Amino acid sequence: MKEKIDQLAVLNHQAELGGGEDRIAKQHAAGKLTARERIELLLEKGSFVEVDKFVTHRCTEFGLEKQRPLGDGVVTGYGLIGKRTVFVFAQDFTVFGGALSETYARKICKIMDMAMQLGAPVIGLNDSGGARIQEGVRSLAGYAEIFLRNSMASGVIPQISVIMGPCAGGAVYSPALTDYIFMVKDSSYMFITGPEVVKSVTQEEVSMQDLGGSEVHSTRSGVAHFTGDNDMDCILKIRELMSFLPSNNMEESPFVPTTDSANRIDEQLNNLIPTNPN
Repeated sequence: MKEKIDQLAVLNHQAELGGGEDRIAKQHAAGKLTARERIELLLEKGSFVEVDKFVTHRCTEFGLEKQRPLGDGVVTGYGLIGKRTVFVFAQDFTVFGGALSETYARKICKIMDMAMQLGAPVIGLNDSGGARIQEGVRSLAGYAEIFLRNSMASGVIPQISVIMGPCAGGAVYSPALTDYIFMVKDSSYMFITGPEVVKSVTQEEVSMQDLGGSEVHSTRSGVAHFTGDNDMDCILKIRELMSFLPSNNMEESPFVPTTDSANRIDEQLNNLIPTNPN
């Protein structure tokens, strides 16, 4: 029994290292937290229950058969924000750049199904370059399964997406189907394809910031609803937003007693909408 417990401890350590200490150091050097650090900040201490921690991908081509990191690049599970249960997945950029595989997608779909059954919000911490091209159509099929669940959960449970790195392709199609999108200033980008592809097709040179940075999406395109100065600030804003939202479409929003009179007059409201629509 002790031997099995020791073996489990080794597997846990391997899974928690993600892509390894060197890649974790690069993540920190870029001013970003790791997937597990983000979850730890988001949820109440000690409340996180991980699901499918030791899952590995099934690809046997392009050299990936020699690289089978535990967890396969995404951390999934559930925990508490305040006293309320939420389901969460955090993409791990240290493992294959957070690229999505077939088993990776199944992990996300599993907790989305659990969230719908329980009637609890889903929060996705996105840090991914999109599909894992080595898996071809299997990876794309995984995205299709996620999009289906985004549609099924729409209007039933709150879906919150957080863009916390350079996300492209499928990694932003799913957030676009959710209710609220957060971005992090200077470290998160959200676009269908990157600047190099845009240049090759249109001959137009554009920076990552101008194409899909937090400023352009929060002030011009309207894609992002909230921005944070860094990972920690963004996560604190998610926790604040959750205090306003019901857990599902059958529940009322959280009630907070207030001494502010419902009949208080606020003259500023008279000028909120201009008389001239132009």
